[in-house]
Amino acid sequence: MTPREIVERLDKYIIGQEEAKRAVAIALRNRYRRKKIGDELKEEIIPKNILMIGPTGVGKTEIARRLAKITRSPFIKIEVTKFTEVGYVGRDVDSIIRDLVENSIQLIKEEKIKEVEDRAEELAIDRVLDILMPMPRKKRKNPFSFLIENDNDDEFDQETYDRIVERRERLKKRLLDGELDDETIEINVEVQTPHMLEMFSVSGVEEIGINFQDVFGNMFPAPKKKRKVTIAEAVNILKQEEAQKLIDMDEVSREAIEKVENDGIVFLDEFDKIAGRESGHGPDVSREGVQRDILPIVEGSTVMTKYGPVKTDHILFIAAGAFHVAKPSELIPELQGRFPIRVELKSLTKDNFVQILTKPRNALIKQYIALLATEELEVEFTDEALEEIAEFAYRVNEETENIGARRLHTIMERLLEDLSFSAPDLKGEKIVIDVDYVRKQLGDVVTNKDLSKYIL
Repeated sequence: MTPREIVERLDKYIIGQEEAKRAVAIALRNRYRRKKIGDELKEEIIPKNILMIGPTGVGKTEIARRLAKITRSPFIKIEVTKFTEVGYVGRDVDSIIRDLVENSIQLIKEEKIKEVEDRAEELAIDRVLDILMPMPRKKRKNPFSFLIENDNDDEFDQETYDRIVERRERLKKRLLDGELDDETIEINVEVQTPHMLEMFSVSGVEEIGINFQDVFGNMFPAPKKKRKVTIAEAVNILKQEEAQKLIDMDEVSREAIEKVENDGIVFLDEFDKIAGRESGHGPDVSREGVQRDILPIVEGSTVMTKYGPVKTDHILFIAAGAFHVAKPSELIPELQGRFPIRVELKSLTKDNFVQILTKPRNALIKQYIALLATEELEVEFTDEALEEIAEFAYRVNEETENIGARRLHTIMERLLEDLSFSAPDLKGEKIVIDVDYVRKQLGDVVTNKDLSKYIL
């Protein structure tokens, strides 16, 4: 995809912030360009990491998340405040890469399962048929049959076998046509139980880089339990089990690590919270320590995971923070240099709020209309009402804490509270939300600053 196409795709979900969209689109395109360069120079080209600066609720996280979805790249959002330097209680920064690899494993597994889906379904249907009509075992030939006269057991068994095969084919056709979907059968399913050894660490066994479940998996096979389900459910459950058996996990691990190393995206949220110099005491004691621990991963290092070593040289890091108190210049110089692209995201205006309500594919207005439509209630918003909602959201953000687009969620919930409560009793009706309705529901709360602080 070209940078222009990437921006157009982002525009479908995120309003404004053109500068940030352009920056991530260029970063993504540079990855594609790097892959087309010769091996010697390719390894020297490192991604240009991005630092997004802007208040909460303006689209920082959403830009990174949508970018990962567009490209089907391994993506992880991390709040850096949960990490502490080595020696303090908390998670160590290497777990960022380990979590990213787990994400990549799931992506690759989904792709592999789709490839074997048809074969897995065939095997699942065969297992269901074995439950409904088991195949008889062929009788072994008696080595002394030549001594016995009129030994026709084999012929009888073959005849019975052929007859059952024919009946199974008829049953299979009915099963494929969906005639037996609602019938109930009993199947054996694997029980997913955590192993005792996985409970030693707050962060999981992954923290010590060993997967005990894989080590002891064959020694202690997964227990099975019987379940009564419909045939349609049984086919789906058994299909998943068969698909897991068909995929090669070694190949999945290899591809997942390669995808992380070349296409991985790490979003470091609340980055401003680890900026600032040490005070020597209190909760800030490990701020600079966390920066120094993050630095090797951003610079490029090798992290050990249970699937193998992962190089972080070409992973794209996008850091974000409000930077109201601390400034980017208060980060340690080495870390500043690793985020060469800095983008400032602007606070949302009233016009932005109107667009957020209506334009994106997942617009709030569309969501609420769809939710109430499930109660057979038709809801319509006038343009003037949308303008008024946007005005209220903008005003509350200005007068209280600015939480960006998230303010619309609280405003909309307050606006439609009575309607959502009464919706089951209003089936078949059409409700038009106009300016008067908006002012009636929100006017008192918005104008009263004390109430706004607690309700909106």
